[in-house]
Amino acid sequence: MRAVQITEFGGPEVLEVKEIEEPVPGEGEVLITVDRAGLNYADTHRVEDSYLSKSSLPLVPGAEVIGHTEDGRRVVALVGSGGYAEKAVADAAYTFDVPEWVSDGQALSLVVQGITAWHLLKSSTHLKDGDSVLVHAGAGGVGSLAIQLAKLWGAGRVIGTASSEEKRQQVLEFGADAAIDGEPAGLEDRIIEANDGKPVDIVLEMVGGRTFDESVAALASFGRLVTFGAASRESARPLDPRSLMKGSKTIAGFWLVDCFSNPALLSGPLSELFDLTASGNLRPLVGGEYALSDVATAHEDMRARRTVGKLLLDPTR
Repeated sequence: MRAVQITEFGGPEVLEVKEIEEPVPGEGEVLITVDRAGLNYADTHRVEDSYLSKSSLPLVPGAEVIGHTEDGRRVVALVGSGGYAEKAVADAAYTFDVPEWVSDGQALSLVVQGITAWHLLKSSTHLKDGDSVLVHAGAGGVGSLAIQLAKLWGAGRVIGTASSEEKRQQVLEFGADAAIDGEPAGLEDRIIEANDGKPVDIVLEMVGGRTFDESVAALASFGRLVTFGAASRESARPLDPRSLMKGSKTIAGFWLVDCFSNPALLSGPLSELFDLTASGNLRPLVGGEYALSDVATAHEDMRARRTVGKLLLDPTR
């Protein structure tokens, strides 16, 4: 079968389409003919081996797929790796039937980014009615869903960051009350200004580095910040725990992989997200679609922040 396989770690240049053996499902696993694979920013870290968990070579990247099982079920699945291929193997516990009214792109938007946004707001920051929420990368896969969910679940003022005027307009279209430039310089002041002169209650942060520092500084008393990425590939300043005492602030982390030990942490939120999508209350943003042969371009576009919403990979091209 055709698949993207890397034999050395690095940037987009190491991604190559090759002919490799089809995977063979083991006990408790299912074989999926892949209609589309999801592209995630985390894939760029895995390819260069800078992810939270170490990778081994050779590697077929890709953590999520949608397709059909041998018995004809249409499913979306979390595969860990192996998704950038014509066929993939998934654990049955992480394979979910997709309602007919949910498109391939929507399902892939929800299974990683949607579940992540759900847990960021409900499990990590415990969103309450009236909380002000700052969402970094508001035009991205997680950000666009988090903005919508925050408004649906009773947030007060919701602010999104984005790197261009076009993306900031999209942030507003998703229901944010304000959209600001996410550039780190002066970010604390812009956050507070966008929140009517007040610090914010909740921050969903996935950039790291100076963006993390500025976001912590913009937290209100009893504010909660959850970090779930490091897109800048920069380290934040060391944080003195005593600085959290004044203001009673909370810093949390979230990694979707930690939900795998309890599949209900995946299936429950996903079912709710499917229902919200079916009712029209949630609009997953499906962005660009790339041929398997254009996977390096897809990674370049993600790293350069040229993309919005959920990106798809077509293994038939």
